Amino acid sequence: MSTAETRRLVAKLWNYCDVLRDDGVSTIDYVEQLTLLLFLKMGHERASRKSFPDLALKPVGDAWQLLMDLDGQELEDTYSYVLQEFGHRKDTLGVIFRKAQNRIQDPAKLKKLIVDLIDKEEWSSQGVDVKGDAYEELLAKGAEDVKSGAGQYFTPRGLIAAIVDCVRPSPDDVVCDPACGTGGFLLAAHDYIQRRYGSDLTPEQRDKLAGGGVSGVELVDGTARLAAMNMLLHGIGRPTGRSLIEVRDALAEPSHVYPSLVLANPPFGRKSSITIVGLDGRASREDIEYSRLDFWVTTKNKQLNFVQHIASMLGIPGRAAVVLPDNVLFEGGAGETIRRRLLKQFDVHTLLRLPTGIFYAGGVKANVLFFDKKPARPDLPWTSKLWVYDFRTGQHFTLKQNRLTREHLDDFVKCYRPGEPRENRNETERFKAFTYDELIARDKVNLDITWLKDQSLEDADSLLPPEVIAREIVEDLTAALAEFSAIADALEQPKEAPLDG
Repeated sequence: MSTAETRRLVAKLWNYCDVLRDDGVSTIDYVEQLTLLLFLKMGHERASRKSFPDLALKPVGDAWQLLMDLDGQELEDTYSYVLQEFGHRKDTLGVIFRKAQNRIQDPAKLKKLIVDLIDKEEWSSQGVDVKGDAYEELLAKGAEDVKSGAGQYFTPRGLIAAIVDCVRPSPDDVVCDPACGTGGFLLAAHDYIQRRYGSDLTPEQRDKLAGGGVSGVELVDGTARLAAMNMLLHGIGRPTGRSLIEVRDALAEPSHVYPSLVLANPPFGRKSSITIVGLDGRASREDIEYSRLDFWVTTKNKQLNFVQHIASMLGIPGRAAVVLPDNVLFEGGAGETIRRRLLKQFDVHTLLRLPTGIFYAGGVKANVLFFDKKPARPDLPWTSKLWVYDFRTGQHFTLKQNRLTREHLDDFVKCYRPGEPRENRNETERFKAFTYDELIARDKVNLDITWLKDQSLEDADSLLPPEVIAREIVEDLTAALAEFSAIADALEQPKEAPLDG
């Protein structure tokens, strides 16, 4: 991997963002426009190569050449037309261009982006590592734009790497993310399999890995576009083949894929809702309840619904690692019902409590829940012990000065003991086991378990920097408001008869 080349590409493409920001183009809009134009340029390169040209991409190549030849209003109109036409396709290309719009209203700046910044690079000649890593860095920069809200679709890559190291994807796995965002979990699983098995992969396994072994679902068109492009730049899927990223509401109906491994960070918003525009032109939001026969309980809580959806879609045997906010661990009503079911019918074996300051979406106190799906066993619960790793107490991160990295999670991965029987695990100061009976006996089966004390709150000599304290106060208040909202919603819901433990 050429780190210097990756940085050069990122710097070149990113410098122009400041110019366009003066025209009202947000950071994430800029990344989206780069995605569209990069795809057209790469299609042109692949369709025009002297040996083995990709004739299926000739329309894409022709479109790029057309944009190179035009100026002014004609360029702007043609670009908009190209976006609309390719958006009607049913393949990966169609997902990338679905509902795409030109956000760059100055034709001269659009021309400069096309000719000076993109066309002068030979993108197809760059190695997959360089292209993929450069694009990942662009996505990370887009996620930093707090005003756009893009950060909710971006999971810290250090956290993803640690989770994937724990679950150890194999070539025989079918990996799915039902809320894939920009595709971070899918790419990490694919990369892990490539690195670990490499030359040992059979032709059949390689075909499966490139054409459907990893797939995702994303609700938002713009984010699905970024995910589909991210996959292609990492050598996964084909532009004119079936898209590995579906654009739809994953919760609307049961999954038609039954993966052996689900990795996900569902959206942080608590309620599922749709926007309805009335006859007077006013927009209002309406909360959605998903009434599905494969769900244990009907609720408007989007995060609880994702837990049910993932539990339902997992194949047998199957395993999942899901990023969830604290309210999923303690919320009563539907939350209690789901936790009881999960502990009894699944092997809920590990909980990683995450610190604040690691997500671009502020005010989130989150966890990673690891659980396995086994054949039905009506007499005995599948969960025997839940191992909780407290990586929150005494840990303080920020998005700029002190970012979370994979190395920060080394101790958790070591305690997890990937690939080993869980009987080999040992308790430490941060890693404790709780039996099924202990969990069921807790009020409302509350899994929000803590035992450590934060020394920085008790020792004046250990005080944190002011900016970290201020950020944590904001996140604590935001999280508290969300928790009060959860309590209010639970009080409004009809009481549910508790299930037998």
